[in-house]
This record gives sequence, structure tokens and C-alpha cells, in this order.
Amino acid sequence: MDSTPVIQALLRAGIPDTRLHANVPMSKITTFRVGGPCDLLVDAGSIDDIMAVIDYSRHLAIPLTIIGNASNLLVRDGGIRGIVLRVSSGFSSLYKDGNVLHAQAGISLHSLAVYACAHGLSGLAECSGIPGTLGGGAVMNAGAYGAELSDVISRVEGISLDTNRPVIFEKPDLQFSYRHSAMMDQHILISDVTLNLSPGNPSEIAARMQELARLRKEKQPLEYPSAGSTFKRPEGAYASKLIDDCGLRGYRFGDAMVSPKHAGFIINCGHATASSILLLMEHVSTVVKEQTGYTLVPEVRILGEDSPSDQKEI
Repeated sequence: MDSTPVIQALLRAGIPDTRLHANVPMSKITTFRVGGPCDLLVDAGSIDDIMAVIDYSRHLAIPLTIIGNASNLLVRDGGIRGIVLRVSSGFSSLYKDGNVLHAQAGISLHSLAVYACAHGLSGLAECSGIPGTLGGGAVMNAGAYGAELSDVISRVEGISLDTNRPVIFEKPDLQFSYRHSAMMDQHILISDVTLNLSPGNPSEIAARMQELARLRKEKQPLEYPSAGSTFKRPEGAYASKLIDDCGLRGYRFGDAMVSPKHAGFIINCGHATASSILLLMEHVSTVVKEQTGYTLVPEVRILGEDSPSDQKEI
């Protein structure tokens, strides 16, 4: 796609040129450090920015992809066509009303947890080590150490990608389940989230966050690029244990490797490509299915297209 006319149109819509980036390698954005270029990356700075991008993409039938911190993404080697709208640090305001936090979707879960801790509000310590944004976390009901965002989210505001109109989801409408919400099915871009927290002791909350950070560093391969847990937890089992029991810990295709430290993570231990990671994911899924009967479903979100010259690594 020629990005020039799109950039000119978005400039006329009032989006600053500092928020428009053509031909950005997604390998520079994703925590996996893989992925080909996107045609145009737009950083959201306001709700008007978001609605302008959605409106333009709808009327001209330009593909639109929404991302946050790109911490749960695997972008194929051919990159992403059309517009990638990043709702991240430029859209991350936050304010407190008693025990309630009102936050824009681009704030990081870590920053949100730190703010809550500083103000003596508990309920987010377990999510403090999740590297994504609040919006992305809310869409997939992210969680860790027995807690999920559904425990504290009471209201979500967003924009329908189908109609470009504001929508509101109250708690009963959100239909949270394991790594799922109603917003996934209804093509909603989250703009704002309301969280009901509980009073707590800041020192105790901080100690809990520090303990969880220690456990993550000890048990997870944080020293390597990855997208976190590669597969969802199958009902009645744990993906990491199934993979480990199948003898796949440390297995690799090229520089894509099942982490020797935590078999639930696939890591980029050098110069992995998306193709090599996908091959490894397919191999792991096949072996686990054959040996255990369990079907592994990716938790990582796979986007983009293959490179025409892609050479599969084995």
C-alpha cells in the first residue's frame, strides 16, 4: 500500500505527523522481536485520532489492525498490510475516584498496578508483571497467579470497529471467561476501563508485587524475547507440563526454542523468524496431541502475512 495519500488524509484529520510512521518493521515493536514491516503505523493520542483512523479505513476499505504494546503478538515475516493503530503510551491517562480507577486503554498494566499500590488500592498486584496494556489485557481477560482482570473490571467503554460508534459494556455485558471476553466477538476497540479495587496497605501490596517479580525472574525466560505464554491452558491440564512431559523442553527450529527454563514459553534465542516460531508451535502442538490427546490452542495472537521468499527453517 502506498502510505502517502493515507498519511495526507490523516494529517488533514488533525493527527500530528509525529504519530504517523510508514514501513515500520514490526520486529522493532513486538516483544518477540520478529515480524515484517507494516504499511503504516499510527499512534493514538486521543479518541478523535482513533475515530478518524477507523472512519478512514472503513470508507476506503483499508485493512485496520489494532495493537497495544505488542507483547502478545507474533507477526509473520511478510508484515501487515494497511494501517496498524497502536493504542499505547500516548493514550494512557488515569484518575482515581475513591476505590475506583478510570484509565485509558493504552496504560501499561505495570504502571496501573504501581499507581494503585501507591494509592493503597489492592487487586492488581498479580497483573503487575504482565507486559501488555490495559486495553489488550481487558479484551483477552489477562491474568496471572490466580487473578484475572475480570476480578476488578466493572465497565468498559470503546468504539465499534464495524460502525465507528461509541459502545459501553457494563459488568454483566462483558461475558468474561478464560482469556476471552464479549469484546473479542464484537470487534470492539477499548478506549477506557473502570476498575473497582479494594483498600489495602501500600507496603503489603508492594511486597506482594516484589515477590511476584522475583518468581517471574526465577521461573520465566525474561532474558529472551518472547510473547509470554505461547499456548492457552487446556481444560484439566497445563500447557507447560504437557510440553515438558513430551520431552520438548529445549527443542528448537532455527533460533526459535521451547524455553529450557519454562516449557510454556517459546523464545527467540538469536535471530528467529516468525516462520521458525510457527513451525515450532506446529511441531509442539502435533507432538502433544499425539502423546497426550490434548489440543494446544495458541494464546499468542498471530497477525500478518508470510514473506513470498520465506524459507522455512528446520
